[in-house]
Amino acid sequence: MLEYTSRYYNLETAQFTTPTGRMIAYKRRRFLPPNTAQPALAEIKVVAGDRLDILTAKVLGDPEQFWQLCDMNNAMNPIDLTDPSGRTLRIVQPQPQVNPTPLPPGNLPGV
Repeated sequence: MLEYTSRYYNLETAQFTTPTGRMIAYKRRRFLPPNTAQPALAEIKVVAGDRLDILTAKVLGDPEQFWQLCDMNNAMNPIDLTDPSGRTLRIVQPQPQVNPTPLPPGNLPGV
């Protein structure tokens, strides 16, 4: 199971059946969303020693959402955003994440 904050959470789960009949579940391929139409909310300049998790914590409040900065700047490889220093990163409105629907309190396992 993936956390709802994962970049793969909303992707469809598909199945592949091997020639021996074994079924393998997998997530469909994820493509970078186009962000060129979105206006930049801010821009930050990368300096020597910057790390993507620290930048993401400052900008989005969660270091694990580094993939949002990658998407905002059309980067497949996170390292490309901080190396070399001097690069300007665009900050656009983050992609909304769909929270899972919580179970009512009476239906929680073990309660």
